[in-house]
Amino acid sequence: MLSPFDLQPAQKGKQGTKGAKQIVEENKTTLAFYRNMAIGCATPALLLSFLVFEVTKTAVFMHILALLILGGAYQFMVFMSRPKYSETGALLDSGTDLNMVGGIAENVKDLIILTSGTLLMVILSNYFWLALLLVPIRAGWMLWGAVIKPWLAQRNAQEENPEADDKKQRKLERRMRRMR
Repeated sequence: MLSPFDLQPAQKGKQGTKGAKQIVEENKTTLAFYRNMAIGCATPALLLSFLVFEVTKTAVFMHILALLILGGAYQFMVFMSRPKYSETGALLDSGTDLNMVGGIAENVKDLIILTSGTLLMVILSNYFWLALLLVPIRAGWMLWGAVIKPWLAQRNAQEENPEADDKKQRKLERRMRRMR
């Protein structure tokens, strides 16, 4: 049953800032959730795969790879969110907010979700290991959108219109002379 609060539109305007203690507490719950997800998916996947199904070199390698991905991603999130305290116990730095929209933690959480889901789907068929290929595809897409494409666009804009850059430079120099 939906409550009246579920039907309210999203709040417009600027979102309020979080306090450092709130960030630390939310990071703890986020880390616990993703740790439990990783363990909860890896344990049955490993037990069923090795006790019920045939053990092959490929299966062992892929399970080890998946466990390394899960462990590395979780440890990276722990490292990012580690708060810093003074000698008196006062909170100096809350660490990175793991629940920040658009942050790197969002991509790491997606990696944990994808790997955990893959481990569960592999119980049905070993062909689901191919889902892990989405990781380098997504990384390449992000690299293209954030680094390569803007760099190429900037380089092409400079080659196409060098006169505009010269014009802007002369205008800037005139402004600097006037200010002296």
